Amino acid sequence: MGSKMGSKNETVDTLLARQRLVDLKQRLARLSASWTVDNYESLIEFHVRILPQLFAAERCTVYVIKMGSDAIYSMYGTGLGDKRIEPPREGSVAGRVISSGRGEVANHLDTRAGFHATVADKTGFVTRNMICSPIRSVVSHQVTGAVQMLNRREGDFSGADLTMLDEVAGYLSLSMESIVLNREIMHLSGQFNREVERVDREFFLDTRFIAESAAMRDVIEMVRMVSNLPINVLIQGDNGTGKELIARLLHKASDRRDGPFVAVNCASIPENLMESEFFGYDKGAFTGASQSRLGRFEEATGGTLMLDEVADMPLSVQPKFLRAIQEWEGSRLGSNRLIPYNFRLISASNKDLKQQLRQGTFREDLFFRLFSVEIRLPPLRQRHEDIVPLTLAFLDETCRRFNRPLAPVSPAVLNIFTAYDWPGNVRQLRGEVERLVALTAPGAMITPDKCSADLLARVSNSGYDPSAEATLPEAVKNIEIRLIEKALKDFNGNRLRAAAHLGITRQGLYKKLKRYGIDKSN
Repeated sequence: MGSKMGSKNETVDTLLARQRLVDLKQRLARLSASWTVDNYESLIEFHVRILPQLFAAERCTVYVIKMGSDAIYSMYGTGLGDKRIEPPREGSVAGRVISSGRGEVANHLDTRAGFHATVADKTGFVTRNMICSPIRSVVSHQVTGAVQMLNRREGDFSGADLTMLDEVAGYLSLSMESIVLNREIMHLSGQFNREVERVDREFFLDTRFIAESAAMRDVIEMVRMVSNLPINVLIQGDNGTGKELIARLLHKASDRRDGPFVAVNCASIPENLMESEFFGYDKGAFTGASQSRLGRFEEATGGTLMLDEVADMPLSVQPKFLRAIQEWEGSRLGSNRLIPYNFRLISASNKDLKQQLRQGTFREDLFFRLFSVEIRLPPLRQRHEDIVPLTLAFLDETCRRFNRPLAPVSPAVLNIFTAYDWPGNVRQLRGEVERLVALTAPGAMITPDKCSADLLARVSNSGYDPSAEATLPEAVKNIEIRLIEKALKDFNGNRLRAAAHLGITRQGLYKKLKRYGIDKSN
């Protein structure tokens, strides 16, 4: 039993890992509209062209460590063209610098043996002197490559030259890491294809599930913990927060996933039809019953029954419903034959059931029978970190459904979205994205003038000016600053709790505080 539960939980973890990979690829696709890998490569090529002039040298070479190995190779270099230089760890200046993490000045090389002499034999370029500095990851600070200047036009390289090259290497690191990580992500995504296909066969979701915010990650963790336990669950949340999506995830992660998932909206069924809807009826049970019909309890046998808007179940029906889920049996209308029921019960409501108890519109005994665990879904206004990823996911889905090319979205639109409180939650956000795609010419950029009047009016009344941020990086930066400052304020400057709320490490928060110049005492 334990190994079986472990396997199901691993399947949920695989789904979440797959979703994060898909979301990451979507972000890369969206970012490419404003700053592509080609831009990063052009920036490095610019450095390779301009640095020899800055250092009064003949050539510049940029090396990188191939991810997953110790191999070093030249990514760009003056005069290299399609040739690739692969310096060894030992016996080459670049290899020593990358291995030690310390820059090096090497003069009078034309009188010394080494890898530079081997390169000279192959290329005809004789190296007299060089300086070489390590390039470090902006994330882990580990050495990921090196930049090398060759042959000072007059005299030898000095320690001052090396100091300046060390500074240049720091600026190269972001571009280098962006290129290498993008290539690695594409490689990994290819390896994940088979696993993604398997997970897609096992799970069906109405939309991609986004859980960037700490609040939604807590929800997913609770789903993971209870999905395979034989207990009833109540999902509470405002309209449009994704209650049925969570219910489907609970079902698909359970040992009942091969059984049916039967969702019933209690608010949409007339009171006089409630009993026949759930219990079913035999032929001739009443006028018009020309044939027998299974009730929802029977339909859900072996699977999951979801009661959506359960707070709207009429009080007159609740006693019969209570007996059915207490005894796990019941009879169709027009029949005395008891039928055994076997389903997992998941209830959902946008109303506070405890308040319904106090008002006398919901039975207390049914309340305690309906669920053992309660999962509360936060409204979208409390999960700002999810707004941009959700927008991009809906944009991709809508463009495919409308058979249109993936539309670029302006940073100003994303700023408007993050400043809005979304009273209709995720459902409203999806509808707004569909509106934008429908009103934007195929291939054109989505701009704020296409947003709904209500959304623009509310943002305008707040005094926020989305047009102040002209680029996507600026938009992302300002969104992060606002979220960090709010978290620090909410937790009275406690950086550990603020980091946990933001879903990042304390060290990660420190780096962002330093990068954005945010006062740590806030």
